Amino acid sequence: MRRGRARLRGEVITLSHGSGGKAMRDLIEDLFLGGFDNAILATLEDQARVDLAALATAGDRLALTTDSYVVDPLFFPGGDIGALAVNGTVNDLAVGGARPLYLTCGMIIEEGLAVEDLRRVVASMKAAADAAGVRIVTGDTKVVHRGAADKLFINTAGVGVIPPGVDIRADRARPGDVVLVNGYIGDHGAAIVDARGELALDNDIASDCQPLNGLVEAMLAACPDIHCMRDATRGGLATVLNEFAQSSGCGIRLQETAIPLREPVRGMCELLGRDPLYLANEGKLVAVVPAEHAEAVLAAMRAHPAGRDSAAIGEVTASPAEMVVLATGFGGERIVDMLVGEQLPRIC
Repeated sequence: MRRGRARLRGEVITLSHGSGGKAMRDLIEDLFLGGFDNAILATLEDQARVDLAALATAGDRLALTTDSYVVDPLFFPGGDIGALAVNGTVNDLAVGGARPLYLTCGMIIEEGLAVEDLRRVVASMKAAADAAGVRIVTGDTKVVHRGAADKLFINTAGVGVIPPGVDIRADRARPGDVVLVNGYIGDHGAAIVDARGELALDNDIASDCQPLNGLVEAMLAACPDIHCMRDATRGGLATVLNEFAQSSGCGIRLQETAIPLREPVRGMCELLGRDPLYLANEGKLVAVVPAEHAEAVLAAMRAHPAGRDSAAIGEVTASPAEMVVLATGFGGERIVDMLVGEQLPRIC
């Protein structure tokens, strides 16, 4: 007969919670087993065990990805580090055409973190996982001395399955293809700047942190032959499009007036001298689709809650090769290069 679940005591995380002893067991059973709540995790084995036959019925290729999240502050308008860690890894799988299924979770916790803050993060991860239809099935916890980390760092790895016939790659852009984006760019980067409170700005910008796997499924239903797709996180829209151009050997021509951009984000960029094309996003994808399917894909995107503000923002061209050119609202043109340096650290 299994004993009742342990209860974490105290108001802050201490080094004993990473010691491997009873305090660590209480932390794992209370926060993580109770918070993530699924049968695979509850076995408390050193590895998650999943049924291969079930995976094989969903596709013909396995997709794996991992990412680490160090955002500052931990909580910000529109999200927190927990939702970011789940949605970011879900989206990395989804934009390759994979159906996300399982996640791992590794946490580096600084001594002194409030237990209530950690509990909020775990609850947020569970809510984000449920919204995306994935399960967090294994993980790891380390507690480090004060000053050895900044409150909380999270690593998530993801497993998904790619359906037959889906072949999304950065080198598949072809002249004539249409470039689509699923809504307003730069919201996440602007929200983090605002949340840090260093500029005393007066606005209500919220992060766009959200899962994109449902939107991608709708897009693939409209056109299984989507050529390229990525989520525009660090480096923003400009970096993703340069990656497509350089991998495929094509050019990309953007229309500035077609790119969705909220006025508060535009105003913040003008005030700080930032280019919104490089601002980070956490719920935006960029897709390159054959011209004959562009209208159908765009309609499918606009019919989904994660893509209601989608737009066609440009086209793939034969030249100039491996370059992105922006046709400005004033009738001129400028080259949009890769991001050089870091516009804003600890953004995701």
